[in-house]
Amino acid sequence: MTTLLHIECSPRKQRSASLEIARHFISRYQQNAPVTEVVTLDLWSLDLPEFDGPVMDAKYAGLSGTALTEEQAFAWKALKALAAHLHQADVLVFSVPLWNFAVPYKLKHFIDVVSQKDVLFEFSPEHGLRGLLHDKTAINVYARGMDFSTPDAQAMDFQKPYMDAWLGFIGVTDVHSLYVEKTILGPQVDQASRQYSTEQAFALADRLA
Repeated sequence: MTTLLHIECSPRKQRSASLEIARHFISRYQQNAPVTEVVTLDLWSLDLPEFDGPVMDAKYAGLSGTALTEEQAFAWKALKALAAHLHQADVLVFSVPLWNFAVPYKLKHFIDVVSQKDVLFEFSPEHGLRGLLHDKTAINVYARGMDFSTPDAQAMDFQKPYMDAWLGFIGVTDVHSLYVEKTILGPQVDQASRQYSTEQAFALADRLA
């Protein structure tokens, strides 16, 4: 059975373009692969751990080979439980709106917490840094208010490059992108963009499932 993990990165549940297209993709994927289990992580309803205190101490204790205290071990266990969702999934779907040319702070918080040595990557003098997520497929659904197809606009895009770099770092190389653009240029433009992106989402689900 395939496990699909949807990580919701937008707080706009009713009007979110990224969530809308991601859900269209997931629905079509499930139609093609009915035994798929869908797991959803809404980053806005999760109590994401702060990366300070015991969990920060646990990180550096692990890097130095020092045994964890009971408090540190408890904090590190919570972090690993969050990262386990990524390990257990076969397909990763991220619905990512563009905020100030980059990703929402909740997604950055999630990435900062789970991207740890021996959790999502490993390091050795022989091989250097290597990601620990293998045989995964990622679909990133990007929503942008304006048109980012021009070279000048692309220079301001720290959304897709960041996601591609992070996924590659943790070992995910089969990455697909869907876009909804110009969502603040009026209802007609917004609707046309969403319709086009929905069709692209259906086509991608048909190829992958």
